[in-house]
Amino acid sequence: MSDAIAESQSSSEHKLRGGVLGLFDSVIMGLAGSAPAYSIAATTALLFGAVAYGGPAALLYCGFFMFGIVFAFKYLSQDESSAGASYSWVRRGLHPIIGYFAGWSLIVSSLIFSVVATLPAGSNLLALFSSSLANNKTWVTLFGVLFFLAMVVTVAAGVTVTVKVQIIMSCVEVALLVLFAILAIFHAHHTVAFSWHWFAPSIFKGSGGFKGFVAGALLAAFYFWGWDVTANLNEETKSAKKTSGMGGILGTVIVFFLYELFTVASNLVLTPAQLNDSNNAADILSVLGQAVWHGTGGKLIVVAVILSTVATLETQLIQLTRTLFAMGRDNTMPKIFGTVHPVRKSPLAATIFVTVVTMGIFIGSQYIGSLSNILADGYNAIGLQICFYYCAAGLAVVVLYRRQLFKSVGNLIFMGLWPLLGAIFMGFIFCKVIPGLNTTTKWVGLGAIAAGVVPLAYFWFVAKSSYFDLPTKEDRHAVLEEFEQNL
Repeated sequence: MSDAIAESQSSSEHKLRGGVLGLFDSVIMGLAGSAPAYSIAATTALLFGAVAYGGPAALLYCGFFMFGIVFAFKYLSQDESSAGASYSWVRRGLHPIIGYFAGWSLIVSSLIFSVVATLPAGSNLLALFSSSLANNKTWVTLFGVLFFLAMVVTVAAGVTVTVKVQIIMSCVEVALLVLFAILAIFHAHHTVAFSWHWFAPSIFKGSGGFKGFVAGALLAAFYFWGWDVTANLNEETKSAKKTSGMGGILGTVIVFFLYELFTVASNLVLTPAQLNDSNNAADILSVLGQAVWHGTGGKLIVVAVILSTVATLETQLIQLTRTLFAMGRDNTMPKIFGTVHPVRKSPLAATIFVTVVTMGIFIGSQYIGSLSNILADGYNAIGLQICFYYCAAGLAVVVLYRRQLFKSVGNLIFMGLWPLLGAIFMGFIFCKVIPGLNTTTKWVGLGAIAAGVVPLAYFWFVAKSSYFDLPTKEDRHAVLEEFEQNL
């Protein structure tokens, strides 16, 4: 790390509240970041549309490669604790320009997600009281805005407040999901019989073949996305160089099993007509809930979706504001983003900026297309951006620690081969899926990444940020020495 960047991080106005999160807190944040109930509710219908009954297989194979990226983050966090996470690590492992775009990709993906997550939030909340209000665009917009602003207040209050709220919400959410999964698999009426073929690669032959698998993998990447919030919180975590990475691993293991359970449950209980109905695009779990437990009891699963939406909006706001904070601190974004509230120690300026931008995009998006189209385009665009910065992180760990790979079998597998396979898979999906996407998704997904050229050019050539200086040989050696001490 350059002297200028290190000096900026040492100033109290540029420091987050350190050492307040433990391993359990980190696991909860990783779980909340992936938002199992929200992801299942919002994406199950889209996944079925892409691969039919091959959803369990798409999640299984994408999950395998995703764990390579999870291990990459684990080892990268053992080198440096930075709220910027991949933005900082990729700079050191690959190149400052790639690192900048890794951070920028997370920013734009989190902004888009904050919009598309707020859409079903208002709808699901209103659906508890009135189905007609849940389909009213004005009411959905109003409640979505209020919902999002409530999340902003929680995040601005500081990480200790956010985590306490997350622990309560995530525990209730997981308990409800496990209850309904058991009911769906062992108690409810099944429209089709269970088949192990749902997990086999050959399942994709009936749903577009390899093209269908690629489409399913892109959505599956969105399912898992969010666990890396533990990395963005590592400056605020106890024993961060070990705790944040382990929190990400354990959180991802939990959501993997929840996703597989509910994808199987959806295949068993719901009909193809229900899964392909565009009216169910944002709330397929409420349909499943009524099929499993008709009446008031079935609405309990909607509570899980609402809690999950709250949780994931909070964690995405954390990822977004912490990345902007790290970039502001490095002067690769306006310097004001790199300051914190004197009492709460949260990046208040970055939070206010994100709130204004997100609300503007959210309100405008209500009048440009149907809910199902906005969700589909948004998730696919986010999938592209996720693949990009996960791919960069997977490559960075292999390059940065290449001299460590053959010192043990564990290093070779978990620090080398698995992250490399994850990076190759993410890069392959990124390139392969682009020709099949519609124009809107390409503009939102790729155009948003390309837009990062503008701030990059300004802060590199005009603001002269030291972030863009290539790490020196001494810096790289220091990284390896510190890493060896932390193994």
